[in-house]
Amino acid sequence: MRYRKLGRTGIQVSQLCLGTMTYGEQNSEKEAHAQLDFATEQGINFIDTAELYPIPPAARSYGKTEEIIGNWLKKRGKRDDVVLASKVCGPAADWLPHIRGGGTRLDRHNIIKAIDGSLQRLKTDYLDLYQLHWPDRKTNYFGRLGYVHDPDDRPIPIIETLQLLNDLVQEGKVRHIGLSNETPWGVMRFIQLSDCMEMLRVVSIQNPYSLLNRSFEIGLAEVAHREDVGLLAYSPLGFGTLSGKYLDAAPPKESRLARWPDYDRYSNEQALAASREYVQLARDHGLDPAQMALAFVNSRPFLTSTIIGATGMGQLKSNIDSVNISLSSDILDEIEAIHRRHPNPSP
Repeated sequence: MRYRKLGRTGIQVSQLCLGTMTYGEQNSEKEAHAQLDFATEQGINFIDTAELYPIPPAARSYGKTEEIIGNWLKKRGKRDDVVLASKVCGPAADWLPHIRGGGTRLDRHNIIKAIDGSLQRLKTDYLDLYQLHWPDRKTNYFGRLGYVHDPDDRPIPIIETLQLLNDLVQEGKVRHIGLSNETPWGVMRFIQLSDCMEMLRVVSIQNPYSLLNRSFEIGLAEVAHREDVGLLAYSPLGFGTLSGKYLDAAPPKESRLARWPDYDRYSNEQALAASREYVQLARDHGLDPAQMALAFVNSRPFLTSTIIGATGMGQLKSNIDSVNISLSSDILDEIEAIHRRHPNPSP
């Protein structure tokens, strides 16, 4: 396993981060604990979760993923051996009414309730990284490529949220803070306020990044380099589309797309056309398509860690083995050619 520094901290995190959003829905607690055991044995020291998980979110399962991880941490006594990250929901009263009665604004009342709940479920006194799952303001995330301004939007001021996060650090509940599903403007505004107010800086940004969505490169890559706010890449396989398993037949019976077909961000016509070319490229070079897709993400210089997830141990092992693959210049050139033909079909 390779390791990279988390922002400007002294923390070294594994190049692969174990994503956990299937725990409590597609994976049982027993299966989840087996994954956690195997991943840490392979050198993964970075675990990412969220109060929202498992996916898809539901009142009956809210917080279940954190509970499963907390039980594992207590059972194995490994809290000091892992870098533990979680996330607080942004505004979602219309589709997450079960979370604090729809109170998901990034203000003091809701963030304090969220962090205390996460710590209780995770059976820990602190989080190494606490992230805002998405912005409080209306902006382009979750599949929206272009920004459309809403003059009636009244977000919680970033300075208010940032001050509260710094309070959590001062109280010892959080060590470092990060963003997710953010834009270049949002990241730079957090950094500007941190520098001006002499408060803690964000150390990471968890955004989608894959062969099907390289929009991070347009504005955020420069921010990541110049401000040391590295990418935590989620959905690096495009919900599994880049593995090839959804291209030529009906989705496997227990797969995510079979159970929740509305999760179609990576299965539109353009994305499937691009995926076919990427999958064929991998096979032409004797590579597993999923491993090639992960190896590409792993190779990006603005990356801190690639978030991998799996429902089966075989899939998890294959994903972890991607760290041992280096893509030749010829393959990288062919990837760029496909990207020019199919630029960002799944923003």
